[in-house]
Amino acid sequence: MTTPSGQPALADNRLETLRCSYEQQVIEKARHTVRVAAYVLASSVAERRADQELIEAHVRGQGWNLALTSFWDFGQAPVITERTGFGEASRYAVQGFAHGIVAIGRPAITTDNVVYEELLHFLGTRGVFLTFLPASD
Repeated sequence: MTTPSGQPALADNRLETLRCSYEQQVIEKARHTVRVAAYVLASSVAERRADQELIEAHVRGQGWNLALTSFWDFGQAPVITERTGFGEASRYAVQGFAHGIVAIGRPAITTDNVVYEELLHFLGTRGVFLTFLPASD
């Protein structure tokens, strides 16, 4: 919910700017083609497959490579720090197997601005970016 001062909207813009900044920094430092790991939060296997296909198409369109391993969590996932699939994706990328993690949209990660900012800094300072499909995908 947005307050009359527009604070949540400003926070979202600031966080998107931060996310894009880390993405740009990591891509500029990549020595070869950018490689990303897919992360999907889905309620069913069919939804996971559909989201994975959308992510794969987006990654190809960006000229990036998809990592050999993809990650997912099913159902109503707990907070992001307690998700097995996202934790594995983060470790995979931080260990150097991917430059970034791509998900369908920010709600698949978290809607909590404080947690999201911490996550962006955690990944970004380790040379990993987090990105999402454009709304039109």
